[in-house]
Amino acid sequence: MTESKPTKLEQDIPAGSASPLRIAHHRVEVRGIRMHVARAGSGPPLVLLHGWPEFWATWEPLMARLADRFDLLAPDLRGVGEAGRDPAAPPDPTADADAHAADLLALLDALALGRVGLVGHDVGAGVMQAFARRHPQRLSGLFFFNCPTPAIGARWAAADHLNETWYQFFHQQPWAAALVGSSREACAAYVGHFLRHWSADPKTFEGGLERWVDNFLRPGNLQGGFDWYLSSAPARRQAIAGTAPALPPIEAPTRVLWGTRDPILKVEWMDLVGQTFRNAEASRAEGVGHFVHYEAPDLAAAEIARFFLERAG
Repeated sequence: MTESKPTKLEQDIPAGSASPLRIAHHRVEVRGIRMHVARAGSGPPLVLLHGWPEFWATWEPLMARLADRFDLLAPDLRGVGEAGRDPAAPPDPTADADAHAADLLALLDALALGRVGLVGHDVGAGVMQAFARRHPQRLSGLFFFNCPTPAIGARWAAADHLNETWYQFFHQQPWAAALVGSSREACAAYVGHFLRHWSADPKTFEGGLERWVDNFLRPGNLQGGFDWYLSSAPARRQAIAGTAPALPPIEAPTRVLWGTRDPILKVEWMDLVGQTFRNAEASRAEGVGHFVHYEAPDLAAAEIARFFLERAG
């Protein structure tokens, strides 16, 4: 892993330079689901993969800043946003990184997209790694924010970190979605907690919280998001126990930009990036939290453009 010079907010492209944004919305039948994709811009294709508690709209600030240079596709992952989930269906323990990666491959094929760049974090980062291991020929590069990797292992369960990871166990309970969705107030309190706590500035999502609550109160969406934690739990337990199978490093060109004030994915874990990616450049986003793309979109857009345009040229 190459660690580049720390990236600071004052190195952003100038605030207010975002281009006007026109987003088209597509529905594509993919592996038994009606996948929703927001698309904007023109140029080399980049697919933006969200985390939890998010959906496609988390990428709007980045899309506004990159649409003049890239063809941007922001899908809702299986079970979340407008992707659709049967609200009567039981919790799904199969919606893991491999399943999402298969959805992504089918989506690219349906849209006749060959090689693409992938940008993402959190849940999206897990999907990107699964996709990169199975379909490296389809990638122009990988760009991660605050990247969780299998190498984190027992650090997930460190005594001083358990007070951050409690929600991952709560989400595995069959009644969790019903409890969080029992009222609009309950959903706002729960989702709002993470948007505030994981951001360096607790007011980052203040103006958009109602939109987030609207999303998660769509029938089935809370459970759709919680399914990720249910399905990823076996691999997480193996990683913590040190019994996970060894995986070869990912070869695709990789860039990691890590917010220094993320309480759930600690910037100290950046030392592990080289164990998962053979060709990685990593740096810190000073004073930024978990949602680097949303908290510091000028910085994120500048780094994404540099990374992918260097490879396109």
